[in-house]
Amino acid sequence: MKGILLVNLGSPKSTAVNDVREYLDEFLMDEKVIDYRWFFRALLVQGIILNTRPKKSAEAYKTVWTDEGSPLIVITEKIQKKLQKVVDVPVEIGMRYAQPSIEAGIQKLVDQGVSEIVLFPLYPQYAMSTTETVVEKAEEVRKQKFPKVKINYIQPFYDRDIYINCLAESIREKLPENFDALQFSYHGVPERHIYKTDPTKTCNLNDCCSRESNPSHTFCYRHQCFKTTNLVIEKLNLPKEKTIVSFQSRLGKDKWIEPYTDETLETIPKKGVKNLAIVCPAFVSDCLETLEEISVEGKEQFLHVGGESFHYIPCLNDEDRWIEVVKTLCEEKLHEFYLV
Repeated sequence: MKGILLVNLGSPKSTAVNDVREYLDEFLMDEKVIDYRWFFRALLVQGIILNTRPKKSAEAYKTVWTDEGSPLIVITEKIQKKLQKVVDVPVEIGMRYAQPSIEAGIQKLVDQGVSEIVLFPLYPQYAMSTTETVVEKAEEVRKQKFPKVKINYIQPFYDRDIYINCLAESIREKLPENFDALQFSYHGVPERHIYKTDPTKTCNLNDCCSRESNPSHTFCYRHQCFKTTNLVIEKLNLPKEKTIVSFQSRLGKDKWIEPYTDETLETIPKKGVKNLAIVCPAFVSDCLETLEEISVEGKEQFLHVGGESFHYIPCLNDEDRWIEVVKTLCEEKLHEFYLV
């Protein structure tokens, strides 16, 4: 029997400081997120970050928390319920960090008689700290707890027509009538992650992202972000000079991929961008990084330095058109089981 497991990032159990600390500990101690050796990672995370960040993060979570709970968890559950109505196999969810875990999600499927799972990491672009860590964790769990289960992984879909059409139409419907620029803000990663995930060793982070093809593109997060942006721009028939690409959420003093979203928001009003629309295509579900970091903090920052209007465009969330994309991608992988 076959089944589907949708995997998203995860969220604290509540906005209590201890719950946020527990979540951040698991998240930031993942070597795919902070890729220092264990001793130095523990020194940074458990010795420094967890002494200060949980309280601040808990306050941020309180601004986006709903009566139902964490927006990311709630939205993922809505996607699961809608998808279950249009596919004829069991659908469960799992989170890379905290609960419900990937193990719990697989267990629920196994309890229903599932032995072949299509696992869908809900990230359009490939990155060490997203897709790669999900696959690695799922394989670890499978080998240790479910050795007879087969898992087929959905690959990054950043340039798939069905996804680009879906994203472009969603943006088109939400764009304000008058805007000076549309900013695409992607989650950032340290530059060294780009090199680490490139098995071809052909990436130079300078001009290769803009090349038509390069062996590293399959694993290059930065290239895939720009590719998504360019394809959406084409679908929307927008002039390129009316669009901006940037990267948010950097942590620490390491060099992260540029340009940075916060610095961009500081400078563009001086360049004539007074009315800004902004979208976050590294996320398919709204979460702390979109609802608080961008639509609250980003808005305040932009208006403070001379911006006049700031319009945040929500993620795809549980839009019906997105559910159709998820269904199509899952059914492709389900079909592959029949071909083996």
